[in-house]
Amino acid sequence: MAENGRSRPPERLRKRADFLAVRRGEKRRGRLFMLEVLDRGDDAPPRLGLTVTKKTGNSVVRNRIRRRLREAVRVHAADDMEAGKDYVIVGRREIAAAPFDVLKSELSRRMRGTVPDGKQS
Repeated sequence: MAENGRSRPPERLRKRADFLAVRRGEKRRGRLFMLEVLDRGDDAPPRLGLTVTKKTGNSVVRNRIRRRLREAVRVHAADDMEAGKDYVIVGRREIAAAPFDVLKSELSRRMRGTVPDGKQS
């Protein structure tokens, strides 16, 4: 465990083949992003990959989206990730303008796999 009581940050997905493998898994769609989750079937630490396509904007916008996602995972959602799973977050343009608290709670909810807003009381 880290000094602040939180678990270690997730490992990173680096290879294209790993990203493509996660596409076979479960897809959790949301307003700000799509989360793809693949159960690897082992007890290794969770791995995370981020994808932001050119459709979302120029490099400045894409990098801002990636930075916001990385920080939201670091401070909030890393504890919601399960061992033995790979996660890929496909960012959308709306992340750049969304309040950070909304991004954190949405990311955490999707990581846990709970029911989206409107279907839960």
